[in-house]
Amino acid sequence: MEVSASLPALSEAEATHSERLLTRIRAEIESAGGWISFGRYMEMALYEPALGYYSAGATKFGGAGDFVTAPEISPLFSRCLARQCADVLLTLEHPVVLEIGAGSGTMAADVLNELETLGALPERYLILEVSADLRERQLARLAASAARHLKRVAWLDALPAPFTGVMLANEVLDAMPVERFRVRSGTVNTMGVSWQLNRLDWSEARAQGELVKRVRAIEKELGEPLADGFTSELSLRVRPWIGALARVLRSGVMLFIDYGLPRRQYYRPERASGTLLCHFRHRYHDDPFLAVGLQDIGAWVDFTEVAEAGVAAKLEVAGFTTQAHFLMGLGIDRLLAQIGERELVDRVSVARQAMMLTLPGEMGERFKVLGLSRGLQAPLAGFTLRDLAATL
Repeated sequence: MEVSASLPALSEAEATHSERLLTRIRAEIESAGGWISFGRYMEMALYEPALGYYSAGATKFGGAGDFVTAPEISPLFSRCLARQCADVLLTLEHPVVLEIGAGSGTMAADVLNELETLGALPERYLILEVSADLRERQLARLAASAARHLKRVAWLDALPAPFTGVMLANEVLDAMPVERFRVRSGTVNTMGVSWQLNRLDWSEARAQGELVKRVRAIEKELGEPLADGFTSELSLRVRPWIGALARVLRSGVMLFIDYGLPRRQYYRPERASGTLLCHFRHRYHDDPFLAVGLQDIGAWVDFTEVAEAGVAAKLEVAGFTTQAHFLMGLGIDRLLAQIGERELVDRVSVARQAMMLTLPGEMGERFKVLGLSRGLQAPLAGFTLRDLAATL
């Protein structure tokens, strides 16, 4: 992938902020002997206290930020998601919703409002959020758009005690630090980060242990070795993280919405340069060393890995589909039909929003939805139109 557009210049304050984080990362590299894993670098770039992208105070979401998420494109997304939640919550006693990484708070507000309409409000709506700045933004959004529900909302620093209900994670998995690898003459190398010529740079080393084991397992599943020079990413954190979530969910469902692919598609030759995707002021590129601390860094999700982690944690795969089919299965067309009495300009605007959420060239196929469940009997409506679980 090439840079889609030249990145805008940093302000003096932005440059100072980035330099502070670079200084801290450089100190980490030096203390580690001149090299750190890419996973550690990504963790610092995104989550270093007060300096990382998600820990500092810059606007991240929406037109004034770096990218736009589905809940900010249209409330139709969250209203459909709420309908899926309602189907589950109404079958449980004392249900709870846990949203992981609630972004701007838009989705939480819209989901709560729609659940009220459906008569399916949970006893509590918990938000697990690591960023103090984002917590403040979420509180402000909820106070403005769903104030009557604030008594149900609580923010958490860690996972709660076990509960029954629904877990929601929209664009969370792509921001989980990954390791990067490259195949060299059949050998698996790990791509780490060093400080060279007064700048951050890639630095390869021979991979060891779990990373090698995982790459060899991918090759075995593909039925052939990865080509020389093949470069990609994989997460060593998904399995323990899903395991931790599974220990919290007594019964109910987890819904993960993100851009990604099943493993056999993820590691195809056409993606031999990897899937890293960085966002800065609505420009995208694949250089994680630019605008450090000021840009988002993500990688496509291997949904097979997430599903396998769920099964290993004694969860069931409740379904896997594209975002378009998920929203259609939950009646986005019927919600659109309800705007027939609005002014023409409003109808056109909402129709455009729906197209962005569902068209293949927009978010419709690039984003997928995976459901993991425990103790559910009925199928989930979002996966009834087209369930792609067999591709995992």
